[in-house]
Amino acid sequence: MTGDARQARARTNHTEDTNRRMLRARDAMDCRFAEPLDLAALAAIAHVSESHFSRVFKATFGETPHRYLQRRRIERASSMLRETQLSISDISTAVGFSSFATFTRTFGQIMSETPTAHRRHGGDHGRRRGAGRDRRDPHARRAGCGTG
Repeated sequence: MTGDARQARARTNHTEDTNRRMLRARDAMDCRFAEPLDLAALAAIAHVSESHFSRVFKATFGETPHRYLQRRRIERASSMLRETQLSISDISTAVGFSSFATFTRTFGQIMSETPTAHRRHGGDHGRRRGAGRDRRDPHARRAGCGTG
């Protein structure tokens, strides 16, 4: 094997290892979205520094770890609004938001409607008009999570 081939293989192995680390952290967010997961905890799961984790996560998945976690929480809240009669405040807390105002603002940014309107329309209103950005993760239900 030539030196160039060894270097290319080493780069490939490094990239695969990095991707596995990022997937491990993303899986933790998918499974434990309602828990307080800060950047330090997520970086520790991936076994990298906080700054490296944030930079590589965004490069890998196209959004910051914070935004990904917010989106996962809002996706779960959307489902709970459609499927339960829990109060919006209880849903906000159940999906990991400590502030109801932050939950409402974030829900509006991601779903293009308020939680109340989303519940009233059964979650169809934004998508029917094409305004909602509820991008489902096809890997949302992973083994051991129990939630989607």
